[in-house]
Amino acid sequence: MTSKLDQLRAMTTVVADTGDLDAIAKLTPVDATTNPSLLLKAAQLPRYAQALAEARSQAGGDVAKACDLFAVRVGEEILRLIPGRVSTEVDARLSFASEATYAKAMNLVELYNQRGIGTERLLIKIASTWEGIKAAERLEKAGVQCNLTLLFAFAQASACADAGVTLISPFVGRIYDWYKQQTGIDYQGSEDPGVQSVSRIYRYYKQNGYNTVVMGASFRNTGQIEALAGCDRLTISPALLESLAADQGSLTQQLQAGQAGEARQVLDENAFRWALNEDAMATEKLAEGIRLFAADQLKLEALLA
Repeated sequence: MTSKLDQLRAMTTVVADTGDLDAIAKLTPVDATTNPSLLLKAAQLPRYAQALAEARSQAGGDVAKACDLFAVRVGEEILRLIPGRVSTEVDARLSFASEATYAKAMNLVELYNQRGIGTERLLIKIASTWEGIKAAERLEKAGVQCNLTLLFAFAQASACADAGVTLISPFVGRIYDWYKQQTGIDYQGSEDPGVQSVSRIYRYYKQNGYNTVVMGASFRNTGQIEALAGCDRLTISPALLESLAADQGSLTQQLQAGQAGEARQVLDENAFRWALNEDAMATEKLAEGIRLFAADQLKLEALLA
């Protein structure tokens, strides 16, 4: 019997949710994702000491530029180990500034280009606010593919698909966290609200012919991953990847094209904001996620200053 990780790879593209090069080399994912929290952890690893020093020296005292340079260096190192793409995130403090998000994204693309890395190896991560989605729509038209993150509500997924973004990252674990705190229930398998959210989005996309890739993210346990086997992609931490690699049990595909979904809906800005407002979980977790990423960005800046 092959491991559950190998079985999962046969039905889902596996992505590593880490900046740890040793873990990436060991677990051989197709793609990798980073965020300010993961970059902060990477910055404290000895193997990135030179990259930190170079980012400082090349930035000329501009701390924001130093952070971008460091993010690109981490991304470059990851790309040496994977065949696919790396996701690099725009500063969370720009989540409500569409023009600034677009400009920051294009700057990251240029920094990668200066190191000989083209857009075909990149995904630019942007928070799934209305402003972020509009910036991503513009970037996609300019040939820059995007990963819309901090996604908790069906309305966010619907708007992302209509904007033509390449990929979304619904946060399974954080949805689970919110409902567990509210109810005290330790949800399992298909009863997990985070699993249900991603399953609903997946079926909606397939039903309506959207090309946007669904990549479940932010997992708390392997049960959530197994319940989403068959999803387009899953981005998984090294610890959970190793747990799946060590498990020789059988894995059943749960999601596949052809399963019934909902009729297409198109949201304008007012409808989007109202739907998000009506979803208490999504409203709270989106705001919290932006704050947490912004706080880690500040810590990274302090480390680079």
